[in-house]
Amino acid sequence: MTEWDIKKLQILRTLKERGTVTATAQALLMTPSAVSQQLSNLARQVGVPLLEAQGRRVRLTDAAHLVLRHAEAVFAQLELADAELAGYVRGEAGEVRVGAFSTAVPALVVPAVRQLRAAAPGIEVRVREAEAAEAYELLSGGEVDLALSLAAHAPTARDPKFTRVPLLADPLDVALPVGHPLAGEGRLRLADLSGEQWIFGGSGPWSEITLAACEAAGFVPEQAHSAAGWTAIMAMVEAGMGVALVPRMAAVRRVGVAMCVLDGDQPRRHVVAAVRKGAEAGPSVARVLDALRDAAGALGREE
Repeated sequence: MTEWDIKKLQILRTLKERGTVTATAQALLMTPSAVSQQLSNLARQVGVPLLEAQGRRVRLTDAAHLVLRHAEAVFAQLELADAELAGYVRGEAGEVRVGAFSTAVPALVVPAVRQLRAAAPGIEVRVREAEAAEAYELLSGGEVDLALSLAAHAPTARDPKFTRVPLLADPLDVALPVGHPLAGEGRLRLADLSGEQWIFGGSGPWSEITLAACEAAGFVPEQAHSAAGWTAIMAMVEAGMGVALVPRMAAVRRVGVAMCVLDGDQPRRHVVAAVRKGAEAGPSVARVLDALRDAAGALGREE
């Protein structure tokens, strides 16, 4: 029977993710020569070539992909073992590190932490604000235990390294100056605002969400101003400088801004949590996921 080496399998997995031996070495705090040596040793152990030259780089062979497909099940099982051992040793106590995008922190994470303090005071939640791409790098690298992001920027449901948990379909409302002719309109549609000047980010998730929502309604929005923070966006709306789509869980209330619910074609952004495959069985992580689901359910009932 083949002698499997978990450390070498992790190096091969990281090479698949990072693409080059140099990047793999940097990620694992190794030298490139040590990475190459470990992978050569692994190839000898399993009896098949795992790498082949591709110009100045290397690529994984079909055999390497086969090995990794089975290795992912091993990694998931080891995560499950870690989670169960932690539950055995600590019971309901423990630390759960959460990486979350900015608007999810006050809307979902803080209410979840408040609930846990009352129901499971032995669980300590440590929060790290991070955008989607960074949150999943932190999760993959073991620096956080749970990541919150928008579904559109999360790994796919078929990614063998993660378990995704849907949390919330957050409605997008439109922010108008209180004096806008459509501010009191009872059945406002997104297409009614096609001639307006729009305020949204120059790039990144919110720019993509705004553009996709408007294009689905049949128009391309004219971007008059660019801002990433909701406080700045709402201030410009209040000043009559344009209109903006605002997720309901992120809305910053201002006296001079009318928040209007869109009729019929209301867009939504989907919020998901993710953990490393197998870690969802750990009692502390499971309790945090349950608290996040409860917080998301409470937001949904406020619609």
